[in-house]
Amino acid sequence: MSLSVGIVGLPNVGKSTLFNALTKKQQAAAENYPFCTIEPNTSIVEVKDARLEALAKIDNPANIIRATVEFTDIAGLVKGASKGEGLGNKFLANIRACDAVLHVVRCFENDDIIHVQEGGNKSAPIDPAGDAEVIETELILADMEQLQRRYDKVKKEAQAKPPLRPEAEACAALLKHLEEGKSVRSFPRKEGDAILPVLKDLHFLTDKPVIYCANVAEDDLADPGANPHVAALKAYADRQGAECVIVCAQMEADLAGLSEDEAKEFLASYGLEESSLDRTIRLAYRTLGLASYFTSGPKESRAWTFRRGWKAPRCAGVIHTDFEKGFIRAQVIAFEDYVKYNGEKGAREAGVLRPEGRDYEMRDGDVVEFLFN
Repeated sequence: MSLSVGIVGLPNVGKSTLFNALTKKQQAAAENYPFCTIEPNTSIVEVKDARLEALAKIDNPANIIRATVEFTDIAGLVKGASKGEGLGNKFLANIRACDAVLHVVRCFENDDIIHVQEGGNKSAPIDPAGDAEVIETELILADMEQLQRRYDKVKKEAQAKPPLRPEAEACAALLKHLEEGKSVRSFPRKEGDAILPVLKDLHFLTDKPVIYCANVAEDDLADPGANPHVAALKAYADRQGAECVIVCAQMEADLAGLSEDEAKEFLASYGLEESSLDRTIRLAYRTLGLASYFTSGPKESRAWTFRRGWKAPRCAGVIHTDFEKGFIRAQVIAFEDYVKYNGEKGAREAGVLRPEGRDYEMRDGDVVEFLFN
């Protein structure tokens, strides 16, 4: 499985600059005027993981295959997008299939860059919480529009088919919830509820986990806590029960063109050990409850993404469905032991290779060989 993240925000907040940095390719236009991005940009990015490099040093594989994240950057939204302002919300369909939303918010001052909340070229004051609320409202309105169509259909059908009435009632309750300005993710639900099939079918935008991304100027990186815009966005994120990450999109774009050694030196000059984009990807993994297990040998060292809580057979199915169907057992070595004993042979001799069955819950960092029929 691969993690997919949709990037949203107002125009000119740094979405496309951030996307360019993420992909290390100047695929997305980044210009100082509203609605510069028209067609959605999508790119797949490899996930840095030092553990995979450590395994490769031991096994010297022919190939190293990293986990990936797919990023989709859509046109900037503005207040009134759901009513046709700007480019409207017609591009939101491109991120309905995404696992999470990265909401980029401008937290820097620059009179040369127009700050847009509504359509046109009028510059607005920097207002991170207000900006975030504009986008959240537009996403809620887009979800309402989709839910209304489902509700109208099922309400009509329920008149002749009584088993559909619970779904109609659940849709009505969710509509009321959205009309109050609340996100789908905050709508209470439990196992067996009639709303669950609706949530699964419609992929509501405000049901996805959201990470707020405070885009700051380079001068703010040394002490982002001193930036009142960052403080305002963090407070907003806290109220939403969401994470907030600090990024300087322009600096990340500059980093993208450097070699690995040059990038380390550049980051060190700011007192940083890693790219904020790497932190963002890690945060997305944590927010979605994702983790990685590894397979390693002379042919390849590879990272595989799974959801925390998955049992061994389901994790085996990430490689191939046949692995899950014919699962016999998993030969598991903890990453630390694999490194300590210099590979599978040493781990086996040290007695730290464990045979695990169907009920084994895979752990982040496990090095595994699946046996299947």
